[in-house]
Amino acid sequence: MSAALEVSATGAAADAVSRHVPTLVEERFASRLFDRDATLWGEAAESEAGVRLGWVGLHRSSRPLLGEIAALREQLREEGVDHVALCGMGGSSLAPEVICAAAGVDLTVLDSSYPDQVRAALADRLERTVVVVSSKSGSTVETDSQRRAYVAAFEAAGIDPTRRIVIVTDPGSPLDEQSRNAGYRVVNADPNVGGRYSALTAFGLVPSGLAGADIETLLFDVDAVADLLAEDDEANPALRLGAAMAGTEPLRDKLVLVDEGSGIPGFADWAEQLIAESTGKDGVGILPVVVADSSDPEVTLPPNDVTVARLVGDDSDDSGDAGEAAQAAQSADSAGGSEVAVVGTLGAQILLWEAATAVAGRLLGINPFDQPDVESAKKAARSMLEGSPDTTEPDAVDGGVEIRALGGDWLGAASTVRDAVEALLGELDPDAGYVAVMAYLDRIAEAGLADVRRTLAIRTRRPVTFGWGPRFLHSTGQLHKGGPAVGVYLQITGTPEQDLPVAGREFSFNDLITAQAAGDARVLADHGRPVLRLHVRGEAGLQTVRDALA
Repeated sequence: MSAALEVSATGAAADAVSRHVPTLVEERFASRLFDRDATLWGEAAESEAGVRLGWVGLHRSSRPLLGEIAALREQLREEGVDHVALCGMGGSSLAPEVICAAAGVDLTVLDSSYPDQVRAALADRLERTVVVVSSKSGSTVETDSQRRAYVAAFEAAGIDPTRRIVIVTDPGSPLDEQSRNAGYRVVNADPNVGGRYSALTAFGLVPSGLAGADIETLLFDVDAVADLLAEDDEANPALRLGAAMAGTEPLRDKLVLVDEGSGIPGFADWAEQLIAESTGKDGVGILPVVVADSSDPEVTLPPNDVTVARLVGDDSDDSGDAGEAAQAAQSADSAGGSEVAVVGTLGAQILLWEAATAVAGRLLGINPFDQPDVESAKKAARSMLEGSPDTTEPDAVDGGVEIRALGGDWLGAASTVRDAVEALLGELDPDAGYVAVMAYLDRIAEAGLADVRRTLAIRTRRPVTFGWGPRFLHSTGQLHKGGPAVGVYLQITGTPEQDLPVAGREFSFNDLITAQAAGDARVLADHGRPVLRLHVRGEAGLQTVRDALA
């Protein structure tokens, strides 16, 4: 695939492009963005934007990392270390996951506090494993707990953890200083790049390069399109995509992401966190909805508040995919729909979607670089860990499922899971609402649970998202609380097969994920969002939930 980049829009999205792109060109938005002009999003955003625009030049500034990563990889291979595990949350884990998936190389991503998932990662080829611990702030509680677990596992196996753990963090962070003093390898990331824009910093490149991905070509593909995206021209793909995302009138604030042969598995998941965390604040935002394929109901029968974004393959590689997407877009145009199709390599699309999200922030009138509501859930979780655990009695118990309702008096007389789900869906706005399913479970062992997303979309005829906790707290969790108050929230938690202590802490991994789930639900309820909490015990309880959602 070449580094070609193309964005085409139809229907309401095309109207948005025609309406907004000429103004953006006249204002020189693109060139000012790539010149790191912090004034583009208004005076209130200027101080934050001033220290968050380093991502526009990473295709050049990250090149010195290539040699360092290659040398470290070779050294590790000579020592028989050929398995890479990554401890990180949000953008720190999602970017390497998609880079490695696109390259077809193995990477174990530990972005969970669920004890069973943590124990499974620790048991996976430990004697051949190098662990990359990624934390921008250096104080992320999940990542610190995962780091402690790996240190304890290496020491128990007679392996020096300083030889097997690589730290990626911002310079001067608590983790930076602590790790250097303890003798660990430390790679500093660019401090002028926010976490969700960090795919091309050390956070994305170190674990991907150690795993064997071709990160030199990745940066080359970004470099090949950077000048195009910086042009003040109506053909600029970033201006077109940003306008299609956030410039429809009335605003279509649900963006359905469907992969139709892009050749970049998992890219929609990375784009989801970028868009949701960047735009979901001040009561506005674009809700990204990741679907499995073009047969999902949000694509075949999209509601009037949806724009469908099709990720398609390069014409030179698979003209059939691109042709089919074009035909679908023409159909959407004639039916009064709204669609945008995007073609490009992984590197090109990373920079494209980052720039387009910055455009969307301008059109929405928000600061795309802050995340004020992410911290609220962190504070609630910390308060529960530090002495105020959630002891709320369930509103009802249905077999192996505890039922709790928050965010209003909407549960009524419901005493079964099926009736509770029905009551929650009764709160759903049929014209503007969405359903968010949030599963605080082992996302590897219970991967099939994500199929309930499609089931609920068919049932409600509304957009439905599915997120694994706690990782979504660092991304879409921002939009849940700061975006439009039109969501209803289904939280699923579970009892692990076996708990796992966090070394050197007074809490366990189960304590941590329990506090995170309860804290998230509490903050959502405080924002007036209806939340149904279903705590399942064993496979029977989980099956009860599946049946109720069918």
